[in-house]
Amino acid sequence: MGVLMSRRQTVERVQKVSLAVSAFKDGLREQPSTRRRAEAGTARQGTLEQEVQEGDDEALAGPSQPEESSASKAAWERLRDGRGVEPEEFDRANRFTPPAFIRPKRELHDDEPPDISLEQREQIVNDEMCEICEVWTAESLFPCRICHRVYHDGCLRRMGYLQKDSAVEVTETAHTETGWSCYYCDNLNLLLTEEEMYSLMETLKNCKIIPESCLTLDDFLHYKHQVHKQQFEKTMPEAKEEQAALQFNALDPDKKGHIEWQDFLSHESIQLLQKIRPQNALLRLLTPKERERARAAFLALDQDNDGFIGEGECRQARHTWFRKHQKEMLSCNVSISHVGPISEGSPASSRNGKSPEKILPATKQEETRSIDWPGFLRENVAYILAARPNSAALHLQPLA
Repeated sequence: MGVLMSRRQTVERVQKVSLAVSAFKDGLREQPSTRRRAEAGTARQGTLEQEVQEGDDEALAGPSQPEESSASKAAWERLRDGRGVEPEEFDRANRFTPPAFIRPKRELHDDEPPDISLEQREQIVNDEMCEICEVWTAESLFPCRICHRVYHDGCLRRMGYLQKDSAVEVTETAHTETGWSCYYCDNLNLLLTEEEMYSLMETLKNCKIIPESCLTLDDFLHYKHQVHKQQFEKTMPEAKEEQAALQFNALDPDKKGHIEWQDFLSHESIQLLQKIRPQNALLRLLTPKERERARAAFLALDQDNDGFIGEGECRQARHTWFRKHQKEMLSCNVSISHVGPISEGSPASSRNGKSPEKILPATKQEETRSIDWPGFLRENVAYILAARPNSAALHLQPLA
């Protein structure tokens, strides 16, 4: 409405000035001209014509401002709706229509502890029909390693979710232990409710973050400093800044000097979930496949079968099993996430059957503190969720 009023006022101003110029010209023709009057009239005419020209320029410049704001508005709308792809990147004539993402809603019982038994295993059953075209074609369907959905690679291409590089990833890893995350599970931002998403958008806007842009280390640290100052009303300490720098390096595994927008958004989404929701609510986000992998991880660490593991072993799982493995660690040479114990036949295992990740030494205090199955889940749930995206970036850096 403000833009429309501004344009109308500009047009009215131009019309008034045009009438004044016409009247002035008519007056010059009717009155005898002297040199002094002619010079004054010329100067006045030049001034008025210049004002008319400025008014015309303003009128022409008016429509360009809404176009710039509409582009920015579209980017924020894509962020709000969980869409991470520019519409103009697709040839819609040969594409399927992308789905309308519906953000989850909090339930009354979400904060209550869920019943996730260690002894009772869950049966994992994938869908029989493609999530996109709803057609069954047996072995050509590719399952998601997080949820129950299955897909055709052709349908994923026509949706615009499968490009050349990711096509190799899907075909080579979807049926392996490491697996592939579908476009629902790959986007951690879709775990946020509408209220949580608006809260994140407000933070990004206040910190002058441009959506769909890459962030350098300086940009990332400046953003973290602003967020810390807004939250605690004091400067971020050096220890926090060092941790933020480590997180940046974890989000930039290829050492490109910047982090991609989707990786930054996933990191901020899981950070916000940790701040707003209690651990019981986060546990309810785990899928049956993730719970089964967590069971396998705990049972592998519980060597004496007494239902307890040491804190050092829990930390070991956090730094190895619930984090990303770099491309050079994988025999299939793709970027994937791995959640669960690494078996001898796993693509992430080394020749001697042990994890290629460096095992952190446990302190005496960690060795004495025991953690049961529910505690193991609560302390690791955020890292399990953060391992969902296919990106090689580590979206939640474990504390040293």
